[in-house]
Amino acid sequence: MRRDAAADAPLIDCHAHVFSADMPVSPEAWIVPDYAFSAEDLLAEMDAQGIVFAVLSGLSIAGKYNDYLIRALREHRRFRGTAIIGPEVDLYTLERMQADGMVGIRLQLARSESLPDFTSEAYRLLLRRVRDLGWHVQVAVEGPRLPQVLDPLLAAGVDLVIDHFGHPDPADPLGCTGFEAMLAAVDTGRCFVKLSGGFRLPGTAAWQDDPDGDLDSIAALVAGHLLARVGTDRLLWGSDAPFVGYEKRLSYDAVLASYRSWLPDPRTRAEICRTGLRFYIA
Repeated sequence: MRRDAAADAPLIDCHAHVFSADMPVSPEAWIVPDYAFSAEDLLAEMDAQGIVFAVLSGLSIAGKYNDYLIRALREHRRFRGTAIIGPEVDLYTLERMQADGMVGIRLQLARSESLPDFTSEAYRLLLRRVRDLGWHVQVAVEGPRLPQVLDPLLAAGVDLVIDHFGHPDPADPLGCTGFEAMLAAVDTGRCFVKLSGGFRLPGTAAWQDDPDGDLDSIAALVAGHLLARVGTDRLLWGSDAPFVGYEKRLSYDAVLASYRSWLPDPRTRAEICRTGLRFYIA
């Protein structure tokens, strides 16, 4: 591992994925990659940058199939993980996942036709177990629907991590109701925002509808506003490697360069790095 590769590189990537080419996928998968991105592939990218730890997010297109993720956690203690699971999962299964390195559940709700009822008995039990284990709930949903999701989750008393800047409305990223709801959630002291997948902010279908479009300006705008409004102790950074849908346009070097352009002060990025280490590793 070469820390001299980039002296100010983050020590932790808080949002990355691994998968195999023949992995089972969900019937609702929005894309099916024709390649593999293994744990070893990710570690090679991390080592080239001097990054020590990574948090593996459950992959939306894999649905509730977490076997690949659990195996990666068991083999490489530099990883932590969040799993996409249903509310029927029992405590014994969650405790075994925790022993393997799982630290939370991921609610992958983007592109969903409807949202779960988080006040139902099944979800109330799941969220209580998540809280009792000291885990968090990772939320991925389009910004306009964030208020419907955040209110019941906050009421359940769980800690939250919101993916991809909260997916604010591309037409009004700083003024949309979802962005305001996210800021209010951060103010509770139980919510973090991930500066990840900035290239996805033009919209969940932009990878297909506008594959050559601007990938950075919305992220730069929102990152600057979040820093001023939230501060470094509620922000996390993630690469979203291997940039599914944007593989031909992006690389690990490129997303790190974008991050540095959003937040050019290395001291600021170092503080965000410490936030990630405290939250996921310490």
